[in-house]
Amino acid sequence: MTPRERLLTVLRGDLPDCVPVAPDFSNMIPARLTGKPFWDLYLYKDPPVWRAYIDCAKRFDIDSLMDGYFGLRYPFETSDGPAWEDFIVDRTDERIVTQRSYVDGGERVWAETVNVYRVADPAVWNVDPARLGLPPVPARWEPVEGVRPDPHGPEGLKRCKELLGDQGLVGIGVIGTCVLGNEKAVYDYYDHPEKYERLAEERIEQAERRFEYIMSLDVKPDFLCVGGSGTLVFQTVDIFRRLAFPAVRRVIELATEAGLPTHVHSCGPERELVRILAEETDLTVIDPLEPPPMGDCDLAELKRLYGDKIVLKGNLHTTDVMLRGTPDDVARAAREVIDAAAEGGRFILSTGDQCGRDTPDENLRALVETARTCGAYGT
Repeated sequence: MTPRERLLTVLRGDLPDCVPVAPDFSNMIPARLTGKPFWDLYLYKDPPVWRAYIDCAKRFDIDSLMDGYFGLRYPFETSDGPAWEDFIVDRTDERIVTQRSYVDGGERVWAETVNVYRVADPAVWNVDPARLGLPPVPARWEPVEGVRPDPHGPEGLKRCKELLGDQGLVGIGVIGTCVLGNEKAVYDYYDHPEKYERLAEERIEQAERRFEYIMSLDVKPDFLCVGGSGTLVFQTVDIFRRLAFPAVRRVIELATEAGLPTHVHSCGPERELVRILAEETDLTVIDPLEPPPMGDCDLAELKRLYGDKIVLKGNLHTTDVMLRGTPDDVARAAREVIDAAAEGGRFILSTGDQCGRDTPDENLRALVETARTCGAYGT
C-alpha cells in the first residue's frame, strides 16, 4: 500500500497492510532540515513551512496526515479595515522582529504587539515589545522585503495536494476546539460571558459557511480539521462544551454526511475530550494523546474504551523517548504502543505533540521501521 492508501483504509475502519506511522514533526524538524535560518521559512516563505513539511514527510517515508499545515484562506473573511503593513523594527544575528502598522489621517499607527522570527527556533507571534526591551512605537523601521508568494486559495491547495501526492492526506482547518487560548481571554470571558455566548452561536454560522466554501472547490481536502492546541488548558470541560463544542459538532455532522473524515489535534490534557468526541460525535481521528506529564492519556485504556469508535493517533513521549532516547529506545516504545492500540485497526502510530528540533533522524527512522515490521497486520 502507498501511505495514502494506508491512511484511507484506517480512517474508514478497515485493516491496512501495517500500522500507519506519522510522527508529529509539523515545523521544527522540517525547518532544520532545510539548512536555512528559520526566519527564511516563517517570515520570507522560502520555502513556506508546509512545503518543508512535505519534503520532510517524503524524506522519512511516513504516512503523512497533514492536519492543517496548509492554511486555506476564506475569501469572504478578508478584512475591510485599515491597510496593515509589516516592518522590521529590530534585527540581530539571533532574531528579526516585525511590527504591523498603518497610516490614518497622515499619522502612522502601530500594533500593540510584535512578531519574533528566530534563527533556529519557531516564530513567536503577538509578543509585548516591552518583553524584548523594545518601545511600543519604534524609533526606526524598514520594510519587510523579499517575501516569496505563498498562495492560500484553491490553487495553493491544489498545489499542496499535488506535491504531497501518494505520501498522505491533506487536511484543512474549518473551526477549532479553542475559544479561550490565553489568560487574557479567560479574564475577558468571566467579565463578559454574554459576549462569548453570542460568539458560540456565531461560530456555528462561520463553520457552516466555511464548510460550504470547501465543498464548492474543484479540488477538495482529504479531511477536515476541527482541533486546537491545548483545548483543556485554558478552558474547563464545561467552557469547551458551551463555547467551542457546538460549532465543532456541527462541522463533524456536515463532514460525515459528505463522506469527509474529520480530525482533532489537541495537545495537553485530552482524555475527557476523547470521551466526549467518541461518544457524542462521529469524529474520525484524534491525536496526540499525550502521556503524563504533558497530558493525561493512557493509550491502552483509550483503546479499550473507544477504539471501536474513533481512530487513535499517538503517543510516544517526544522528549524522554524521541529526543533523548536511542533508536533502540524508540523501537521498544513503539512496540509497546503498537501492542496497546493496534489490534483491530483504527490506530496510527505517532508521537506526542511536536517532536523537538534536535530529535535525531535515526530515531524517526526507527519509529517508521518499527511500524513497517512490528505493525504488520498480514494478509
